[in-house]
Amino acid sequence: MLETGQTVWRITTRRFVDGAFSGEGARLFGGRWNRLGQSVIYTAQSRSLALLEMLVQDDPLRAHYVLIPAHLPPHVSIHTLLPADLPPDWRTPNARVALQSIGAQWLRELRSAVLVVPSAVVPAESNFLINPLHPDFQRITIGPPEPLETDKRLLRS
Repeated sequence: MLETGQTVWRITTRRFVDGAFSGEGARLFGGRWNRLGQSVIYTAQSRSLALLEMLVQDDPLRAHYVLIPAHLPPHVSIHTLLPADLPPDWRTPNARVALQSIGAQWLRELRSAVLVVPSAVVPAESNFLINPLHPDFQRITIGPPEPLETDKRLLRS
C-alpha cells in the first residue's frame, strides 16, 4: 500500500488518448507481463522512464505522443516485485513466458490494483502495471494529457 500517493506516467499517441487507461492495447497484443486477452495498463514511475520504455518499443517518429499522468491515491492496493523475485534472465526476451505467467496470476487473483515491477531498460527504476478490473482501479485519478516534448537528438537512428 502507498501511504502518500504517487503519480505514474503513460505515453500514448494522440489517436489513442481516450482508451489509454482501458488496457485494451495490452489485451489485443499481449506484453512483457500479460498474455493476449488480458487487460493491463503499463505505466512508469517517471516521465523519463516512460520515454525510455517507449523508445525501445516503438518507432518514435511514426506519431505524435502525449504523456498522461495517473495519480495512485494513498492506500491503493499495491504488490511489488523485486529483481530477486524474478527469474535470473528476466531482462531477456527468453523470460517473456515466465513473466507473462507471473502477470497472469496477479491479474487473475486480483491481488492488487497495481503491480510494481523493475524496468528491463533501467532495473533500478520501476514500471507500475495497473489492473483495470480491480475494484481499486476506480480510485485512480487520470490527469489530462500533455504534449511529449523531447530533445530531437533522442530520435536519431
